[in-house]
Amino acid sequence: MVSAIPNPALDAFVARIAPELVLGEVLVRSMADGFELTHVQERDAASLRTVALGELRDLAQSTAAKQFRPLKSAPTLQRGWRFLARNSSELDGALQCLYPGAVADWFAAQRPDPPVTHYRDFTARQTGIYRVTTMLSDEQVAAVAQACCHQRFCLKQRLWTVKGLAADMATEKSLIPCLEPCAVLLEFARAAARLEQQEKRVGSWASGAALEQIVARPRSDLRETDFAAPDNPRRAQLLLEKLKPVLATKGEDENK
Repeated sequence: MVSAIPNPALDAFVARIAPELVLGEVLVRSMADGFELTHVQERDAASLRTVALGELRDLAQSTAAKQFRPLKSAPTLQRGWRFLARNSSELDGALQCLYPGAVADWFAAQRPDPPVTHYRDFTARQTGIYRVTTMLSDEQVAAVAQACCHQRFCLKQRLWTVKGLAADMATEKSLIPCLEPCAVLLEFARAAARLEQQEKRVGSWASGAALEQIVARPRSDLRETDFAAPDNPRRAQLLLEKLKPVLATKGEDENK
């Protein structure tokens, strides 16, 4: 049954499916009797398990390795499934399971003045343990955002910024916009502020090669948001961002 409640965001999204559209890691295809949803990497898969809405919600909660996914926009969506929506209302329900609020945020981002809350405005509201996030410099915030929101960890197109930091390009991420810093970014910024107090010398950090290894092959038993762990992938990515100027200078010196 199609909902009688007007939903301009959903209507605009459905109009973009001509005949298919990729949202995050989900491929949405228009069919004669509704819509088919699959993992984008399985558009040509011969055999996929058809799932119900409840199963779709469950598989979005964890990775294939059964690790909890704190961010539904992480590029870790399970594969091997297909969902058949009979109408736009069921399509909306499925997308809410996979990417909560994504369609509404996408629609809002189409406005000439999208409702974006930038880092400084967002952190100015914080109290208690998160007040420390206001003390990061613009350069430090940029490194935090580039690390925490890296496409290795999140597929949302970051629209919020800080001075000196450009917004993400949709081609580098996905159609899902990020209109304000999320809880994971806030906690990561708090951890980064503590790291800034602990780490005063670049020379005390691990090598770029070692950090790349941590990011590329994260420990399967490590909680994604355990930013206190030295081998947390986002923490390693942050140190890589900070090492970039040092490594660039070193490369220039070697080429002289």
